[in-house]
Amino acid sequence: MAKLVPGVTFPALTSLLTLAAVAVAQDADKATPRFVDGQAQVVDAFRNPQSWIRHHLWVEASFDSDGDGKKDRLHVDVWRPQQTDTEGLKVPVVYETSPYFAGVGGNEPGSFWDPHQELGSAPKPRTMMKPIAFQADRNMISPSEVRTWVPRGFAVVHSESPGTGLSEGCPTVGGANEALAPKCVIDWLCGRAKGFTTIDGNEEVKADWCTGKVGMIGTSYNGTLPIAAATTGVQGLEAIVPIAPNTSYYLYYRSNGLVRHPGGYMGEDVDVLYDFINSGDPKTREWCNKHVRDEEIAPNLHRDTGDLSDWWIARDYGNQLANYKAATLMAHGFNDWNVMPEHTVRIYAALKQKGLPCMAYFHQGGHGGPPPLELVNRWFTRFLYGIDNGVEKDPKAWIVREGDRKPTPYADYPNPDASPVVLRPGKGGGGVGALTVTDNGEDVQETLVDDAEVAGADLAKAETSNHRLLYATAELKEAVHISGTGHVSIRMTASKSAANLSVWIVSLPWTDKARIYENLITRGWADPQNAASLTESKPIVPGEFVTVKFALQPDDHVVPAGQRIGLMIFSSDKDFTLWPPAGTELTVDLGATTLDLPIVGGAEAFAKALGK
Repeated sequence: MAKLVPGVTFPALTSLLTLAAVAVAQDADKATPRFVDGQAQVVDAFRNPQSWIRHHLWVEASFDSDGDGKKDRLHVDVWRPQQTDTEGLKVPVVYETSPYFAGVGGNEPGSFWDPHQELGSAPKPRTMMKPIAFQADRNMISPSEVRTWVPRGFAVVHSESPGTGLSEGCPTVGGANEALAPKCVIDWLCGRAKGFTTIDGNEEVKADWCTGKVGMIGTSYNGTLPIAAATTGVQGLEAIVPIAPNTSYYLYYRSNGLVRHPGGYMGEDVDVLYDFINSGDPKTREWCNKHVRDEEIAPNLHRDTGDLSDWWIARDYGNQLANYKAATLMAHGFNDWNVMPEHTVRIYAALKQKGLPCMAYFHQGGHGGPPPLELVNRWFTRFLYGIDNGVEKDPKAWIVREGDRKPTPYADYPNPDASPVVLRPGKGGGGVGALTVTDNGEDVQETLVDDAEVAGADLAKAETSNHRLLYATAELKEAVHISGTGHVSIRMTASKSAANLSVWIVSLPWTDKARIYENLITRGWADPQNAASLTESKPIVPGEFVTVKFALQPDDHVVPAGQRIGLMIFSSDKDFTLWPPAGTELTVDLGATTLDLPIVGGAEAFAKALGK
C-alpha cells in the first residue's frame, strides 16, 4: 500500500476506514470481482490473457461526416473476461478512444508552418504532409489498459476517431463528430446503438455483457476525448480520467491573441494536426481534405492576427459543460509546455462550480503522467462498480512536490490559503532590477530589443542583456509557496505596429544543471494588438502606450530559501512564438506595470520570507 505522507496510507488518509473484502453477490462457484480497501483486485480467474475474449466490430454513428449519404461506422475493439460469455458475468467498461491508434504523419520539411513571419502579415504557404499508410487488414486496435483492468473484472474497449484507422468519416480536430463518436460507442455499450461485425454488413453485435457503466481514460488527445464525450451528457459515462487534456484548441494554438505553438512542435496548427491524424480510408481522404481541411479549417486559422472567433469558440469544451455529469479525476504536469496546465485547471474549476465529483492530481513534470493506479482504481471502483469507498470525500487535490515522487494531499487547488501579492519592478532591468511590494513612485521607462534567435533560458541566466528586462526580489530567507494563477499588467509601447510579448517568472540564480521546475516557475504570452479585445486586433501606434493584462500559466511551486523570484519581460519566445525580424523595440512603463502572484499565506508570509 503506497505511503503518501509519513505514517499515513492513501486509504487510511482518505476514508479512515479499512474496507473489508467485498464480493459481488453471485453464485459461489462463479468467478466474481473482488474489492479490498475500496479497490478492485486482480482475480485469478480473470488474469490469464489466453482466456480473454477479444473481438472487433463497427458501431453505427449518429452522423455522416464524410458526405457519402450514409451514417459513419466507427471501428471498436473489445477485451473482456471469458466469464462474460461462459458464466453470464456482466462487467463495466474502461474505454479509450484516439485518433492515433492507426499511426500518425511525419514531419517532412515544410509540412509545419514556418515561424519566420513578420507579425501581422500573411504566412508563407506550407506543404501538406505525406499521406499516412492505410492499414486495411487491422482487426484489433490497441492493448492499452488491458492488463491493468481485465484481470480486475472490467472489460476494456478502444475505438478509432472518425476518419482514422478503420473508422469512417473525417477527422475534424475538435469538431462535433469527435464528441459524438465516443457517445455512440457508449450508446452501443448501453444497448442504445447498433454494432455490426463488418464495416458494411448487417450482422449485429450486442454488448449484453456490459453493466451499462463506462469509464474513460487517456492522455493528451486521448485525454481530450473523454471530456468531449462527457459534454454530450451521454447516459452511462459515469467517470473519466483525462490526463493532460487539451480543452480548448484556441488555448492550445493561441495565447491572448498571439499565435503560439505547443512546446516541441514549432509551426504546428490545427491544419497540421489534421494531416498528422488523417489515417483513414484513402477513398474518403480527398473529400475530407477538400471539405474539412481546405474549406473549413484553413480559412479560420487567421495566422496573421491570432484573433479569437466563433470557430475557435466552438472548439472550446469549457463552453460546452451544461450537460456534463461524469465524475472526473484530472491529471496534469505543471511543466507541461505542450498542453499547458490551464487546460486542466479551468475545467476542474468549472466542474467544482457545477458541484460534480471531481479531483485533481498534479506533478512537476512535463506532458503526460497519470495519477497513481491506486487512486484511479478507487475512482473507477466507486463510480463503475458502486463500491462506497469514500473517494469523493478525499482531499480534492494531490500534488507531487518538487523532488518527490509521491503526491501530497491538499484540501483543494489552488491552495485555499493562497492570496495575491502584488509586486512592482524597479529600474535596472537590463541587468537585474528590483522587484518589490512597494511602489517606488518613479516614472521610469525601460526598453528591450526583440531577437527571436536568443532563447529564453539564455536571457534568464544572462547578467545583462538588451533583449529582455529582468527584475527580482531580494534573496528569500524562507521558502515561498506559490499556488494558483498569477497575472501581469504591463504598460508598454513598441517601435512597430505589431510585436510579441512574453513573460517568464523564474527562480534565480538560473543554473543549467537544475531541473526545469527549479529554474522556471511559470510563463505567459500575449499580443499587445489584442489588449482591448481578443476578437479584434488593433495595431500598436508607436509611442502610444497600451496596458496589456493577462494570466500566466497556473502553477504550484515552492521556491526554496536562497533563491530570488524574477519577472522577465521580453518579446519573441524562440520556442513558442512567431519569429519576426530582429530589431523591434518594446518600451515598458515600470510605474504602471505589476505582477500578481498567488502566495500561500499572502503578504504576511511573503514579507516573512524576505526577512521583514
